[in-house]
Amino acid sequence: MIVLGIDPGSRRCGFGAVAREGGRLRVVASGVIAPGDRPVAERLARILDGLAGVIARAAPVEVSIEQVFAGASPRSALVLGQARGVALAAAARAGLPVFEYAPAEVKLAFTGSGRASKEQMLRTARALLGVGADRSDEADALAVAVCHLARRAVRAAPDPRRALAAAARLVPARRDHRGAR
Repeated sequence: MIVLGIDPGSRRCGFGAVAREGGRLRVVASGVIAPGDRPVAERLARILDGLAGVIARAAPVEVSIEQVFAGASPRSALVLGQARGVALAAAARAGLPVFEYAPAEVKLAFTGSGRASKEQMLRTARALLGVGADRSDEADALAVAVCHLARRAVRAAPDPRRALAAAARLVPARRDHRGAR
């Protein structure tokens, strides 16, 4: 099963397609769509075209995307929302189901810490997936895909013990923080 993770942004949109083959994870495609210094509408159009190309090449069966994190300014939050809308539209146009995850949930599933730094996300992408992610946008997109695969394994397993074992095999760095406050 291949899942496309998307880290939306209007200047850099990260993508990461990850395949689960048994208990192993394999990166199918990953990178960053950087539309350049153009008006917002042109950047969004380039992101839409870029994601359509990624979907055609990687052939995912599901898409996972990070939920909006409230930014420092209302303008940046609005532009991020527009980029996120483009990502949702690309998935919908391809007929793919979309699953959304909070940033802290993605970080927890990927690194074991819900407050992981950008550097930690990059290190985990390199260590867990063997990919030379150079940008945090790419690492974040891979993390969203891995998070979805881990959560999907938990939801799909009929026995909760087997579900937890399946999730642990997918994400070795994951720790149980339910009792921690």
